[in-house]
Amino acid sequence: MIRTRRQLFAALTGALAAPVVARAQSAQPGAQSPNAQSSSTPSTNMSRLTAYAFSFAGLQGGTILLSESAGKPILVVNTASLCGYTPQFTGLQQLWTRYHDRGLMIVGVPSNDFGAQEPGTPIDIMATAHDEYGVTFPLAAKAEVKGRNAHPFYKWAAVERPVETPHWNFHKYLVGRDGHIAAVFPTEIEPMDARVIDAVVRELDRVE
Repeated sequence: MIRTRRQLFAALTGALAAPVVARAQSAQPGAQSPNAQSSSTPSTNMSRLTAYAFSFAGLQGGTILLSESAGKPILVVNTASLCGYTPQFTGLQQLWTRYHDRGLMIVGVPSNDFGAQEPGTPIDIMATAHDEYGVTFPLAAKAEVKGRNAHPFYKWAAVERPVETPHWNFHKYLVGRDGHIAAVFPTEIEPMDARVIDAVVRELDRVE
């Protein structure tokens, strides 16, 4: 009888200790629950993408697919119709005319984010860009380029170049032939500035 009681006591002690051991093991550094799933952070996922993963709604309808320019440089510029820098449309058009046949893509992205200087409708934006400045490169539908509601391209670009995000209208991202940001030019640098031209030509001449 005594032996039986001892055996029963030992069995009960072992049964009660098992969950404690299991909990202790799961609390060890590096331990993982059987149901746990590893996942990458959003910034890690973003850094694996290239610009060719993104698209813009077109100002006049349709979609501007950056993937259609895969392997070619793309200049993405946030534009505004009522800005002191609006005349840069002229330089952007000149850049487009000079280098588009060699493969350069330019996408204008109208945005009202800075100074509320793009308040108009698509018709108003077209009147400025197309009629006043003769723009023939693609224009996207109006979009946000900063903050939590920024267009996905701009969120991606902010991961690529976190200290070179747009601070005003006519900020210029040059996407290289590898699909990553090759150069960034702030508002004050004109589209036909030698630094922009050199960067564009370097990407056009780059051999992958």
